[in-house]
Amino acid sequence: MGKRARERALPDNEAKAVARMLRVSPQKLNLVAQLIRGKKVAMALADLEFSHKRISVEVRKCLESAIANAENNHDLDVDDLIVAEAHVGKALVLKRSTPRGRGRMGRIFKPFANLTIIVRQVEAAA
Repeated sequence: MGKRARERALPDNEAKAVARMLRVSPQKLNLVAQLIRGKKVAMALADLEFSHKRISVEVRKCLESAIANAENNHDLDVDDLIVAEAHVGKALVLKRSTPRGRGRMGRIFKPFANLTIIVRQVEAAA
């Protein structure tokens, strides 16, 4: 009497992971996501390891989660995986204020972002 299992939205050779509510602007997160799009996962992990961006640690966690999902849940070969998609979306924005001169207030926006990483297994070039 439980719920019916939902059909799988991705093809059989893909797996994904989502990181939500990352405390960074989507524009800055997209710079790191551009760094790994289309690369083999080993190369993408190495690039994130040596990136100086603060958010690259969280992106690396999300990529490792996508790799683990591919390996454990979908029986894909880790050596043949590439980062098929890495897209960034907006989440909420906290609005804060800070005092400015002459009795005024200045707005401070504290944005959050979501990150979705999809890895795909490609056949090794013969």
